[in-house]
Amino acid sequence: MAEVRSSAPVRGTQLLVEHMSGVFRRPSLVAIEIGWRWLAGIPILLLCFQQAQQILAAFPLESSGFNSVDAQNPWVAIIQLAGVWAYYQPHVLAVLRWLLPVIVPAWVVVSAVGRNLVLKRMEPHLSFRPVAMIGLQAAWMALLGLTFWGWFGSMKWVAATHIAIPGEPDLVGFAIWAIFLSLGFYTAWALLSWALSIAPVIMLLEQRSALSSLGQSLRLGSAFTGKLAEINLVMGIVKIALIVLAMVFSAAPLPFSDELGGSALHVVWAASAMFFLVANDYFQVVRLKAFVEFWKLFRGNRFRKLM
Repeated sequence: MAEVRSSAPVRGTQLLVEHMSGVFRRPSLVAIEIGWRWLAGIPILLLCFQQAQQILAAFPLESSGFNSVDAQNPWVAIIQLAGVWAYYQPHVLAVLRWLLPVIVPAWVVVSAVGRNLVLKRMEPHLSFRPVAMIGLQAAWMALLGLTFWGWFGSMKWVAATHIAIPGEPDLVGFAIWAIFLSLGFYTAWALLSWALSIAPVIMLLEQRSALSSLGQSLRLGSAFTGKLAEINLVMGIVKIALIVLAMVFSAAPLPFSDELGGSALHVVWAASAMFFLVANDYFQVVRLKAFVEFWKLFRGNRFRKLM
């Protein structure tokens, strides 16, 4: 299909403030997003915490050598921490072998239903198609798992070539490669995952099947895909900024820890975590809103009777 072009070129981020304002004026959209994410996320975190407690109960930190880590000497500490990781790795992997097949399908199902509800609330004429959404969310999760697997493999390579070597570990080289590869995989995810993020929008707005919408998401034309990739990359940068901001909020009261006490620090840390989670959910809806609006700009005319 030939893409629909506007008379004047529009940058993907040019209307971002407008999209943010539009989502802010409709708090129910963010409420639904927070609802489905926390509905799935809180039980999953509690389950992970419970399994971590069981591992630590059976294999205490003292037995791993963690308490003897030399915090004053990073060259020695990194070797000691590698030993701690090697001690716990088989126990963590044993739990993950049964935990991941439980939590991943649960997240896929809840996220599919929740994302469909957000889109339906955003555009009331859309249909409710949770089964097709589950298929697309499963594809998105598979791509995320593949990206994480690639990143984890690269981190193992960096550790093997800079830490687990004869003589003194190369901490500078390790840090450079770790930062470079982590940002590289994060950027690659932001630049590639837009196809699976726009597929549910195409499926519902164009009344396609899940497979057809996934194929169409790869044939939208350079102008449309450029806007989607740009928005996705900007949202990735926003997430990094939110993480940094939450870390700053968490660290701000540390110089006054003696005066404030431990309880006050815990409140600040909890508030910082809540700030990040709510802000992240808000910008997830902003991205979805931007995708819908750009679909209307580039493809809405030919599907006007469906809107």
